[in-house]
Amino acid sequence: MSQYAALRANVGLLGTQLGDTVRNQLGSALLERIEQIRLLAKQARAGTEQQDQQLKQILASLTDDEILPVARAFAQFLNLANLAEQHHTISKDGAASIEKPQPLQELLTLLKSQQVDVEKTRQAVADLSIELVLTAHPTEVTRRTLIYKLTQIADCLAQREQDLTAHELARLDARLSDLITQAWHTNEIREQRPTPVDEAKSGFAVIETSLWQAIPEFIRELDEALTPVLGHGLALDAAPIRFSSWMGGDRDGNPFVTAKVTRQVLLLSRWKAADLFAHDLDILGNELSMNPANAALQAAVPGSTEPYRDLLKVLRGKLLHTRDWLTEALKHDRLQRPDDLLWHNQQLLEPLLLCYHSLRDCKMDVIANGLLLDTIRRAYAFGLTLLKLDVRQESGRHTQVFSEFTQYLGIGDYAHWEEPARQAFLLNELASKRPLFPRNWQPSAEVREVLDTCDIVARHGAEALSTYVISMAGKPSDVLAVQLLLKEAGISFPMRVAPLFETLADLTNAPECISKLLGIDWYRGYIQGKQEVMIGYSDSAKDAGAIAASWAQYSAQEALVAICQQAKVQLTLFHGRGGTIGRGGGPAHAAILSQPPGSLAGGMRVTEQGEMIRFKFGLSKLAQRSLALYASAVLEGVLLPPPVPKPEWRALMAQLATTSCDAYRAVVRHHPEFVPYFRAATPELELGQLPLGSRPPKRNPNGGVESLRAIPWIFAWSQNRLMLPAWLGAGSALAEAVAQGQTALLHEMRAQWPFFATRLSMLEMVYLKADAQIAAYYDEKLVPEHLLGLGAQLRSQLSADTALLLQLIDRPDLMANEAWIRESIMLRNTYVDPLHILQVELLKRVRHAPETVNDNIKRALMVTIAGIAAGMRNSG
Repeated sequence: MSQYAALRANVGLLGTQLGDTVRNQLGSALLERIEQIRLLAKQARAGTEQQDQQLKQILASLTDDEILPVARAFAQFLNLANLAEQHHTISKDGAASIEKPQPLQELLTLLKSQQVDVEKTRQAVADLSIELVLTAHPTEVTRRTLIYKLTQIADCLAQREQDLTAHELARLDARLSDLITQAWHTNEIREQRPTPVDEAKSGFAVIETSLWQAIPEFIRELDEALTPVLGHGLALDAAPIRFSSWMGGDRDGNPFVTAKVTRQVLLLSRWKAADLFAHDLDILGNELSMNPANAALQAAVPGSTEPYRDLLKVLRGKLLHTRDWLTEALKHDRLQRPDDLLWHNQQLLEPLLLCYHSLRDCKMDVIANGLLLDTIRRAYAFGLTLLKLDVRQESGRHTQVFSEFTQYLGIGDYAHWEEPARQAFLLNELASKRPLFPRNWQPSAEVREVLDTCDIVARHGAEALSTYVISMAGKPSDVLAVQLLLKEAGISFPMRVAPLFETLADLTNAPECISKLLGIDWYRGYIQGKQEVMIGYSDSAKDAGAIAASWAQYSAQEALVAICQQAKVQLTLFHGRGGTIGRGGGPAHAAILSQPPGSLAGGMRVTEQGEMIRFKFGLSKLAQRSLALYASAVLEGVLLPPPVPKPEWRALMAQLATTSCDAYRAVVRHHPEFVPYFRAATPELELGQLPLGSRPPKRNPNGGVESLRAIPWIFAWSQNRLMLPAWLGAGSALAEAVAQGQTALLHEMRAQWPFFATRLSMLEMVYLKADAQIAAYYDEKLVPEHLLGLGAQLRSQLSADTALLLQLIDRPDLMANEAWIRESIMLRNTYVDPLHILQVELLKRVRHAPETVNDNIKRALMVTIAGIAAGMRNSG
């Protein structure tokens, strides 16, 4: 299509450069072999069986010396294609071909056409509160050093759009060649798993390279869009979108996240903030050389002829002094903090605001609203702690603390107490003025770790920390236990404590749990009218299948909104979404607008996970667009809420959920051949060898599929392209509804209910990404004969489900109305297909002829896993 000509030209350019690099390093013969494979893959996709067989024969016959470079070439090409696509979404040429190129302008046009009251819009903007929580536990496969090179390549593509001389263009292309050669000679697979501190540093790198610039640019864009509508711009302290992190705070099932690690990450976060603000002030010091100042600024630097520069010089000196102290503090376990450090955000803001108001008073508004305003926006959005840290811990670890303690006191075992007894004990101690734990108590190492974590939280305060999330929470005592532990640690601020409801049973039970909590007088007083609840998407989908999980999530949110409205408590829902459909992922705009009415009124928190952080926020302009999409969707959801579902919609949705859950569990939980089939047909066992995130792939190292984390569960099925967790059960449920004569009602729900329309759209995307032929090839080469029947049955189900969906949406092809997404997936298939075939060959060798496996073979297998993840654009 002509609208994608620029994208295809960039993909071609980067591919040619990569080919030149391969030729220079490994010779023309290997490049010809790679090109032959690529052309055969393209022809095989066009449907010629002969080329498909020829492709498989060539890949199976590669020598040990050829396998690794061929795998690397296709994996690297996919990284470059992804980059070209990211660049396309923010380029001049791409604006015509992407969905919602100007989301804020489109929103304002929509609000005007719907005659939304300006005062309502003004209030919604003032209340806008979005917190994006960066997490690292998914399988981000790309190393940070390669991400840096890819970012530099994107800069070159952006520069190539300028009107350049032939010499300038040649220089740029030489730089591209330089960067692609650097990437080729860099090991794309980590030698060791990243530590939680490494993961946190990756989060800081995203802030530094992208979000530091994107946040003030986005707020400027929002301000300029709203001013003509509202009659005024945003408040100076506006921070509609903030960032938090789980990196270094998420200890749920990760033994490597300790209190010591959390302290280190909190200090590193401050170090990076001090460093970035010092750099900002270096630039401002060069710019703000003017002399006119108001009385307040003159009083702050009496007698100065360059008051702005001198005041900021003092501030920069304090930042550098703080950074130096933090450098030392990171080397020592406990270093006494002196009083002269910049520790609280107000200390940073006061001098900046003094300069800002002075410039405005002296009629230098244009200067005030330039780089200085950008730094002030950053100070409100990031502050001196850069990323607020969440702490997440499993409820059983808190129970263990009190179990051990009550046994020490000789009053029984807390773990075996009924809920009323637990609540009575906890509330009694929460009301008490005396310390709970005696000094001579010697808890176990596991309990000591929980207490040390609470101690770190208490020491670092409200500016550094956001929410304490309790996974596997199901009872009010799970929340009260954390509040008692924090009180005992000497916490001086009312930290938000959010129960996380993640299984189907948890979600069903969530409204009752929160209702009981809000009925406790002490608790109502503590929360000061604000309640946060986290909804888990990954584990509920793994537990019940995507359709049943999404309906349980919707129903739980709807009930929680009603309970909190009745109790006059502001509810903030925290969405634990992943990047994939099977983990609650999908286009953010559609996902937000498909939530229940009223669920956005208290703001929104949402996780941004693993590789999706890079795809949404890896480039500054891309991040700015992603932020605009989030803001426009939340404002639209508040001002033009979706309809309340009709009773007949609810009834049918409940039926679809029950039927789909039964069909999903019949295979995943109850089919006797499922577990051995899963392990044979996917590289699940081999994934454990890949040094990905810091967290172990299983909660219980000796457990089966049920103990496998949702992330490797999804990752494994995306590698063989069956994509099973994201669709299994859904088609069976829809087929039953159609057989019952409910087709007209399904059409009505799709047309009028964004929640249901989004579910079908997500299924459509999954079916397009799934590939039964590739999955069949994995089965043919890797699965024992007695298990082949299950694979054939699942592929047959996938085919029937796809046909039924196309019939329901009345379209000839999947994603026919989403040309950009369809083009994006089709573009990458040519390069992913050879990696699948190679992976099958490598898995066969690793499993059946381990004596032939050398380091090249092992590394090539890891490269295919990483390359397919890049091609699928999601790994977990």
